[in-house]
Amino acid sequence: MIIASGTSSRHVNGLTRRLKENLHANGVKGISIEGADQCDWVVLDAGDVIVHLFRPEVREFYNIEKMWCERPPSSDSPLEPTTDNAQI
Repeated sequence: MIIASGTSSRHVNGLTRRLKENLHANGVKGISIEGADQCDWVVLDAGDVIVHLFRPEVREFYNIEKMWCERPPSSDSPLEPTTDNAQI
């Protein structure tokens, strides 16, 4: 997964088009693109690679990087790790 930002909707649109062209030129088929109408947040699914392209304000608002943070942002977060011996 790749997360990147453009400086504006126009820049995100240009990044999306160029990335699609380069992937296609390198033989990647079945590329899906969502969000290209507004170019606030574009998701490009190239099979083994998924690319998220954001305008900076939208990236900050959604903050999807928090899904991979090592520990929750606050100590009273409901995502605290448990120490019970339950098996998954």
